[in-house]
Amino acid sequence: MSKEKDVEGQCKDFRKMFESLRSEIGKVIVGHETIVDNVLICLFCGGHVLLEGVPGLGKTLLVRTLSSVFSLEFRRIQFTPDLMPADIIGTNIVMEDAATGRRQFQYQPGPIFGQIILADEINRATPKTQSAMLEAMQEHSVTSGGEIRKLPEPFMVLETQNPIEQEGTYPLPEAQLDRFFFKLLVPYSNREELRTILDRTTTGHEPQVRYVTGAEGIIQAQDLVRHVVIAEHVQDYAIRLVLATHPNGEFAPEITSRFVRFGSSPRGVQALVLAGKVRAMLDERYHVSFSDIEDSVRPAMRHRILLNFEGQAEGIKTDDVLEQILENTPKTMEQKLDVP
Repeated sequence: MSKEKDVEGQCKDFRKMFESLRSEIGKVIVGHETIVDNVLICLFCGGHVLLEGVPGLGKTLLVRTLSSVFSLEFRRIQFTPDLMPADIIGTNIVMEDAATGRRQFQYQPGPIFGQIILADEINRATPKTQSAMLEAMQEHSVTSGGEIRKLPEPFMVLETQNPIEQEGTYPLPEAQLDRFFFKLLVPYSNREELRTILDRTTTGHEPQVRYVTGAEGIIQAQDLVRHVVIAEHVQDYAIRLVLATHPNGEFAPEITSRFVRFGSSPRGVQALVLAGKVRAMLDERYHVSFSDIEDSVRPAMRHRILLNFEGQAEGIKTDDVLEQILENTPKTMEQKLDVP
């Protein structure tokens, strides 16, 4: 009984911390509550975030604010067409010993050696440079000069990109897209939000955020998330949602088979389940529900579906495919059998 009470207390502390984070970030970021929640969910699941939107919507400010409320080491990498992989992960350079005059190679770490990494406008860099992020995002380490170097924990990458339609951008490789836990679309601010932004930024008053928790608190919360219970039938629902993105598969609706070239990898279902566990705790539950899974389908899967030529020509969006999948996938297999 004491163990159950301890778990209940941990969940309560987690919700309290999450609410404090919302409040502090809201002092700086106007609106975008769903974006903020999803970024925090990614952090507590140990994932990375891809933020897509036109310049000037507050993506960079959100990442800076995030590092402040957690008091984590923040690094910013501005991606440009001439950026090289060594500019990100570091390189060996020749150093001269002041006392002996001897020269030797010494590793100089790059800006990837932080805890909150902002990769700004990543799709302005070439694919070769973009791929330098792959090992860091997956393994939390980098390899340089034949030596593997671990990155500090917790480690989270938040990459921003301009919409692909803009000139001077390079599409992200599918392998890199799959390493993002969520892809979040940052919308324009509405009328009231713009009024609040003006009040905060043109009157000489700069809001200050306070520290909420540090690296140890984040790591503890990440461990707690993985211990949230998910029933077998709810887990099966998440599995079938992912399988429904595979064209001509057993669970694929017509829109998938017609317009999708490749569906989600297993990382998609991992993201659904982990995000569902965080949402369950935020709803004062210690078990995952169907709605927890559904709420994460679009951000967790929209970047893991590759449309075929016909889908692109028809102007189909991956969110359209996911909406149809949600409508056509029954909660349980028994529910499917009941349909005449």
